[in-house]
Amino acid sequence: MRSFLFVPADSERKLAKGPTSGPDGLILDLEDSVAADRKPIARDMALAYLQSANRTGPKLYVRVNALDTGLTLGDLAVVMQGRPDGIVFPKCVGQANLDLLANYLDALEAREGIAPGATRILTIATESAAAVLALTAAPAKHARLMGHSWGGEDLMADLGALAKGPSPGVYDDTFKLARTVNLMASVAAGVTAYDTVYPDIKNIDGLRAEARDARRMGYGGKIAIHPDQVAVIHEVFTPSAQEIDWAKRVVATFESNPGSGVLTLEGKMLDRPHLVLARRMLAQAGE
Repeated sequence: MRSFLFVPADSERKLAKGPTSGPDGLILDLEDSVAADRKPIARDMALAYLQSANRTGPKLYVRVNALDTGLTLGDLAVVMQGRPDGIVFPKCVGQANLDLLANYLDALEAREGIAPGATRILTIATESAAAVLALTAAPAKHARLMGHSWGGEDLMADLGALAKGPSPGVYDDTFKLARTVNLMASVAAGVTAYDTVYPDIKNIDGLRAEARDARRMGYGGKIAIHPDQVAVIHEVFTPSAQEIDWAKRVVATFESNPGSGVLTLEGKMLDRPHLVLARRMLAQAGE
């Protein structure tokens, strides 16, 4: 899954439009994009959407409210009736928070007759200084976990920072650290790392540049906040025909030379890390 698109769960228009841009995953948002007095309405609308949606489209995730709001379990109690594909978990602080959410899901899956472990979790794992330090100390892991994403807006507020950097997509060291730690923690947990949202929705070139940076680092996808961003994210995070051809030739070279540690392809050295990268590209391309 290369892309997720946030959609406010209390907006009928945006819920209806969400799948049309073709995201791999749609996030029905109960948190930041929903005003406090509309959160009960958003819960019910998210449930209705889950129950009526054509499930052959994008995977349907729900972002619940954070644990410190006291709303998380109530959100889950409602939306799990609609059997979402996954839960987006904001302000997750390390393993203990992840385990608590997983325990909630165990109970609610049993209540709804959902196969144990079917509901996946995508965390937003760096929204506070404590969360970044928790991931640095020990990468959060769980069988339900499908990815970690990092968040800059809430981290900025937690730090008292005036901005994430001097310009969009250019980060100060604290935010570079959060981005790097999220990637490392995702790899250590064996899940996909998702890059944070790009808030300047009219700056498509800026989005593309930030997405390319993320992919070069090792990120596997990115989260969108506007439908127009999805196509750019797919463009960047889908291996090109040239990359697929290179990956196939790398795999073929190793398969035709079993037992060899270091090989060459077109005059360039190949070793085992190139084979790992090649296989990852082919998996991303569905080859």
